[in-house]
Formats: sequence, C-alpha cells, structure tokens
Amino acid sequence: MNKDELLKSFNLKIPVVASPMFIVSQMELVKACCKSGIIGTFPSLNQRSTEGFEEWLIHLNEAFKNWEAETGEKAPPYGVNLIVHRTNPRVEADLEICVRHKVPIIITSLGAVRELVDEVHSYGGLVFHDVTNVRHAQKAIDAGVDGLILVTAGAGGHAGIRNPIPFIPEIREIWDGLILLGGNISTGRDIASALQMGADIAYMGTRFINTDEAIADDAYKQMIIEAGTGDIVYTAAISGVSANFLKKSLVNAGIPPDLWNTKNKIDFGEELNTEAKAWKTIWSAGQGVATIKDTLPVADLVVRLRREFKEAIEHQYKYLEQYG
Repeated sequence: MNKDELLKSFNLKIPVVASPMFIVSQMELVKACCKSGIIGTFPSLNQRSTEGFEEWLIHLNEAFKNWEAETGEKAPPYGVNLIVHRTNPRVEADLEICVRHKVPIIITSLGAVRELVDEVHSYGGLVFHDVTNVRHAQKAIDAGVDGLILVTAGAGGHAGIRNPIPFIPEIREIWDGLILLGGNISTGRDIASALQMGADIAYMGTRFINTDEAIADDAYKQMIIEAGTGDIVYTAAISGVSANFLKKSLVNAGIPPDLWNTKNKIDFGEELNTEAKAWKTIWSAGQGVATIKDTLPVADLVVRLRREFKEAIEHQYKYLEQYG
C-alpha cells in the first residue's frame, strides 16, 4: 500500500494524530479522538500492569465495534505507544498483547527494532517511530517502519532540537513514506503549515491536554492557558531524556533553575514507580501553549481544527491567485 492509499485508509476528517501522552492519554481520550475523526493513541505504560493494559485493548476494540455498528461510520484506527528501551521491563509482554489483539498502529520510542516491526506486520498492523535526527530516521527506515514521526524543537514531552523547516526536506531525501510532524502544532493553521512543509499528518499532543476527556489536573490545564513560549523548559533532569516542561510546575515541585541542566539516568523500569508520581506534579507541555486559551470537548476541538484548517488553505489560495 502506497502512502496515498494508506492515508485514505485511515478515514480521517482532518490529518491529525493525538499523540500518546504519559498519564494524560487514556481510554476516554482515545475513544473521543477516533469517534471525532482523528487517530487517538496512548502509551501502554499508562496502565499500571500488562493485565490491565490488555483489559483496555479489549474495551477499546469492543467500544469501536459497537459504535461503528450503531452509527454506520468507520472510525479511524487507534494506536499504542511502546517504549522500546532495555530498561522497560514490560515491552515484550505489552507487545505480545498488542499482537494478540491486533492493535492497528504501534508507535515506538527509543529504539527501532526489526523483530518488533515484523511481529506487527504479521497481523497487518503499522509501526510509526519517533525520530529527532537523520541517524535515528535511517535506523527506523532500515527496521522497516511504516511512518516516521519527526519530533522537533519545542514539542511537549521528550522532544528534539531540530527546526522542522529544514528537517522535513532533509528526511525526504532518504524517505518517501509517511511523515508525521510533532512540535508546536495547536491550531488548524498549524496543521496546514505542517502539510505545506512536506509532512502528511500533524502529530498533536499539548493541545489535547486541554480537552474534557484528558486525564489532567484542572490546575495543569489552567497553567497551559496562562503559559507562553517562554514558560517552557527543556531539561533531561526528570527522566534522563530531554523533554519540555512547564517552568512553573518545575519550580512548584522544588526543582530550581540550577538543576535544570542536570541529567538523570534513563531507567523506564524505575519510571513505572517514581517518575509516574513525578509527572503528576511536573507537567509536560510544548511551546504550542502560546495559542491554547481554553478547554473543550474533543469533538468540539476537532470541528474547530477543521474549520481553521480549511480557512488557512483558502487564505493560501488567495495568495496563489494574487501572485500566480
């Protein structure tokens, strides 16, 4: 299946993936996203056990089956994020569950592994992989992934440092497949810009924290509304992997500026315990907070994004008429 056929098969109302966010992305958010016409995702580690994770998959598959029977519509696929790192003790067990229940899309982070890709392909699933530079992109391509997620500067959570304007064409020199762009995308105009730069789908996280269905503290959502680009701190002090956090939440948690340049050891086994507690009060967000001014249901947000996306394309056509 070529890229255009793949995109059409997703049955999207707008080219968006709501990215998997630690703690925040759970079943209600995933269901709301897919029923609204975009791809919803969540990390397997958001469920405290592999057994509980399997229960979530059973629930989601049944919920979408019932919804499609009731509405006569076909929902876009959902996805699960797996942390493919040697310190994640659950990766093999969680992958086995994903294969058993035929999860449509697997999003891999911190490791592109051919054997994992082959297992997902064995049942017709797709693998998208997070990359922050060309070297990692090439490794993912060599592993046989179906899509590359370019996580660029200013993205929420674990982010890269590349500017998307040169990064996308640099990746296009070695890859003609599906590209998802993550980083600072909060409006329909941003989605249009992502496509103009050469991406196929916008990968949006922070904007979906401020939805009714997201599992996020009200104070977290309010801090996002009040924040600007200067309120985001890029630090590896929390997990050992550089990520963007809300400055105020770091200070409130007793982590002063002189510690922001430190780096902890990467350990996703430990993350299941101590870091999970930390992320409840140390809140991640991207620089896209600057244009987030409210909290609303996912369905209403998607309607707005579609309208803004259409308006942005129409605005560009006016310039084409003027200068063409």
